Amino acid sequence: MLDERFIWVGFILTFYGGLSYLIDTIKGKTQPNRVTWFFWALAPLMAFVAELQKGVGLQSLMTLSAGLSPLFVFIVSFFNKKSFWKLGKFDYFYGGLALFGIIIWQVTGDGNLAILFAILADGFAAIPTVIKSYSNPDTESSLVYLLSAISAAITLLTIEVWSFAHWGFPAYIFAICTVLYVLIKFRLGLVLQQKIVIAKIKN
Repeated sequence: MLDERFIWVGFILTFYGGLSYLIDTIKGKTQPNRVTWFFWALAPLMAFVAELQKGVGLQSLMTLSAGLSPLFVFIVSFFNKKSFWKLGKFDYFYGGLALFGIIIWQVTGDGNLAILFAILADGFAAIPTVIKSYSNPDTESSLVYLLSAISAAITLLTIEVWSFAHWGFPAYIFAICTVLYVLIKFRLGLVLQQKIVIAKIKN
């Protein structure tokens, strides 16, 4: 079990990762999916409020940082015409699911349900970027996801009270960021596509 003050280390890591992605976005090196990054800002920030209402302490700082960085990325994506991913109908579909999750969350009013629907909303919003990371990893930056996963892991290791309010969102962030990091860093989608092409040629 880590001292909860290590959460500040995680916060700094998330901030640095977000800043590097922010700079790459301004330069046009990365192309964030605006649907994803908008809901990645909205859902964690609302989950942060729900965690505070449930009495989550310093661990809620990770959720706050998980919302602030995407908010800044979403905003700066409008400053460079080359720094955004062209949206398709499925992007809006998953964005609609994310919005539906947030609406249900607000209707229920229950803290744990709020966090659950925040996770669902965030997860639906992540799907377009997961697909993009699989098929076009060069339009993403893996560092931000690696550092966010580490931050979430640090948060989980500081938890003393294992209630859903404490571990739910950090566990989700760790899982989704690990998936995105692996897809981008190891270019799994392109590797698989190459193997399929080679297999077709051999046949």
